[in-house]
Amino acid sequence: MATATLIAVEEYLAASYEPDREYIDGELVERNLGEYDHSNMQAALTALPRNRAREWNVRALVEQRVRVAARRIRVPDVCLISRDLPIERVITHSPLVCIEVLSPEDRLRYYQDKVDDYTAMGVAPIWLFDPVKRQAFVCTREGFLPPEGEVLAIPGTPIRIPLKDLFADLD
Repeated sequence: MATATLIAVEEYLAASYEPDREYIDGELVERNLGEYDHSNMQAALTALPRNRAREWNVRALVEQRVRVAARRIRVPDVCLISRDLPIERVITHSPLVCIEVLSPEDRLRYYQDKVDDYTAMGVAPIWLFDPVKRQAFVCTREGFLPPEGEVLAIPGTPIRIPLKDLFADLD
């Protein structure tokens, strides 16, 4: 079995990868993306918050590095951060939501590890989308549940995303 080459977090942060990779305890972790369904869903999930950025007081970021722990850096497909937070090269303040989009090769166990990292950082909620099945999940350490009333919302904010409208934009 091959062993992974470990690199220092400083080396990772000074480098760029195409596509970007996550950094987990010294190892680089590749991400699945680049196919139409994934890209189309990611674009829809970015467009809506960007169109309401001032109303919702958010910045919608695509594939932004988020430092969830000292030696763990995740790259969510989309994240929303408060406009009240400072702009950072690598996000260190808890986003309002981290959003992940499934690719055909992805496995849910991989996403549970990400959810655990985001939750430990203080992110809640975490949303997961399956663009092929047109499904969304609200993710916690306990599991992945469909959103209540087919609407994704962030408590304490005006952010509400009706899934019917979001999925209609994919056509």
